[in-house]
Amino acid sequence: MHLAYPAVLAVLLFSVGVYGVLARRNVVLVLMSVELMLNAVNLNLVAFDVWLRDTLHAGQALTLFTITVAAAEIGLGLAIVLLVYRTRRTAAVDLVTALGDRHEADGPADAAEEKEQAAA
Repeated sequence: MHLAYPAVLAVLLFSVGVYGVLARRNVVLVLMSVELMLNAVNLNLVAFDVWLRDTLHAGQALTLFTITVAAAEIGLGLAIVLLVYRTRRTAAVDLVTALGDRHEADGPADAAEEKEQAAA
């Protein structure tokens, strides 16, 4: 097997992941794009491990660590996304600017809340 095939596939996966992180506004899609980039790195690690015929299989060991970190990142990321969605009622990256609690005495945070308060 030539090294070029998995390397080109990894570059394509990583490029799609970067595009997803930069262009998407939904937090869940951004997390999926980060996972796509991590999987491209995993593909490179395993491909170079096979190509170099490493007896210690260091690339595969690093891939297992990367998968573990990715699973933890998705668990924490989705927990944060759910918490933000419960409090802000949106999953858009652009609309969530601060994660701190806001007091009601501070007034509305954006125009949508002003309209809701004016309608009430």
